[in-house]
Amino acid sequence: MKFIMRILTFCLLLFAATTGFAQQSYDLVIKGGHVIDPKNGIDGPMDVAVLDGKIARVAKDISATGAKQVVHADGMYITPGLIDIHGHVFYGTDRSNYLSNGSVAVVPDGFTFRVGVTTIVDAGGAGWKSFRMFKENIIDQAQTRVLSFLNIVGEGMRGGAYEQSTNDMDPKLAAQTASANRNYIVGFKLAHYDGHDWTGIERVTEAGRQADLPVLIDFGGSTPPLSIEELFMKRLRPGDIFAHTYTLLPGNVRETIVDEATGKVKPFVWEARKRGINFEVGYGGASFNYSQAIPAIKEGFYPDAISTDLHTGSMNSSMKDQLSVMSKFLNMGMPLADVIEASTWKPATIIKRQELGNLSEGSEADIAILTMREGNFGFYDKTGYKMEGDRKFECEMTIRGGRIVYDLNGIADPIYVRR
Repeated sequence: MKFIMRILTFCLLLFAATTGFAQQSYDLVIKGGHVIDPKNGIDGPMDVAVLDGKIARVAKDISATGAKQVVHADGMYITPGLIDIHGHVFYGTDRSNYLSNGSVAVVPDGFTFRVGVTTIVDAGGAGWKSFRMFKENIIDQAQTRVLSFLNIVGEGMRGGAYEQSTNDMDPKLAAQTASANRNYIVGFKLAHYDGHDWTGIERVTEAGRQADLPVLIDFGGSTPPLSIEELFMKRLRPGDIFAHTYTLLPGNVRETIVDEATGKVKPFVWEARKRGINFEVGYGGASFNYSQAIPAIKEGFYPDAISTDLHTGSMNSSMKDQLSVMSKFLNMGMPLADVIEASTWKPATIIKRQELGNLSEGSEADIAILTMREGNFGFYDKTGYKMEGDRKFECEMTIRGGRIVYDLNGIADPIYVRR
């Protein structure tokens, strides 16, 4: 009898191993959603399982038996956690410091998770002189993953004369700071320099060369404007990033990508993309115009990265937040999968953080669960031009490192897990 029982036990174990009778127990299972994961070419109904803060499995009909939490995401989109590569989160209390330890910047966790953003890159708030403060006060305190484009100006983005000081643009010290902080610094930033010369570009690209990192260029400010064709084709390197792609600034201080006379994207802009120049939105308070974006999107000149230029000025004007900017591009005709890619996997590759922006098994479980609201919505730009739209993204849930950090309507079961 004992022999027979042993045989039966062995057979049951073999059956379980070969048929999936024994189920893996997960920390979290998301059921019934539509997964869009551009890196892995997934665009359809799938479940997602999370274990120990990592993506454990993406497949159809994953059993939720034994899972600590289950999320029923029927009718929702499941995407990698959104990546905003142009924000301003070096918040501080010095009113004279603008976006470097100043009150115009924002505390990241208050404005990221509620819109599905799990990673935000501060765009030049800190320079090589102030990065330590930024790390201690913001990066180390935030639940959001905060990264940095280090300002080539040592003082950072303090505004005014500080950002015009070529004496404070030190490629060597900037590169050394970046090399010593590889976990956090993903590139360098030049912003608001209005000299009618290439000094700022030369200094920031030299820092990029020394540290082998890309640069983000907020270009323009001089009259007449410097040539963006020369910038793209001679001054920048493949992999570098052009900020505020769809802007038209008053006063003839910056050349546009769309020819205002013909309404067409200039031919050299297409060539720059082929050369490897990346184009990001950087919407901001004054850096997006429908007059540039609509004809560009109509031609298929989509952004490589959809981003906000988040600060108190932009979030309370026409920009709003990451999902609002994504909704604008969706309603202008950019395909849904491309909008998600430009908010997840593509920005991850631009900042050389390919471990982010995807739902590959073993990747950190940063996940956004989005709904698509249908109705009549108005999307306007800084000029007051308004575009009607019938779709708008809304964030139902954000998961950071396998932990639910935002749940709009309590769709997790149970809502809280005792740890």
